[in-house]
Amino acid sequence: MKLNAIFTLIVMGLLINISGCSVYMAANQPDGKEMSMIIEGQPRSVMLGEFGQPISTVKRADGSVEYDVFSFVDGYSGGAKAGRALFHGVADLFTCGLWEVVATPVEAVADGSRMSYKILYSEQEEVVTIIPLSKDAQKYERRRTNGLAGNSHTTNTSHKKTADSKYRAPK
Repeated sequence: MKLNAIFTLIVMGLLINISGCSVYMAANQPDGKEMSMIIEGQPRSVMLGEFGQPISTVKRADGSVEYDVFSFVDGYSGGAKAGRALFHGVADLFTCGLWEVVATPVEAVADGSRMSYKILYSEQEEVVTIIPLSKDAQKYERRRTNGLAGNSHTTNTSHKKTADSKYRAPK
């Protein structure tokens, strides 16, 4: 009887230690960004507030910012992270921890989208041109513009032309 209780405690302790990797990983994925902020006419200060400091900034002779290059990870909302963590926890319980074999690699791969943009500003530091640089950003822009932002077989130059014509503010 005593040996049976000790064995049960050991097994439960192992299950608690085994389960949790995917739960922890899901709960600590990067936060989502408000991608709808990337629109023409948006002040540079709003861009900085949502996406953080750019990795590169080029200024004009008068000191105003000509363009920024932003690079960030667009992750998940709090609800999505909580839902994924809860699902992994329940799946761990029902499979006695075997779910971790599947869930941990999934959470390692599903860690958000790497987004890179070149954002050009007017002299008043408002967005006038949006150029998606990374593949994830280009995919996002195609979805957002219903395919009007070019296709994946075009070069960066043609993306710039498409982005310039699509997002340039009227003069």
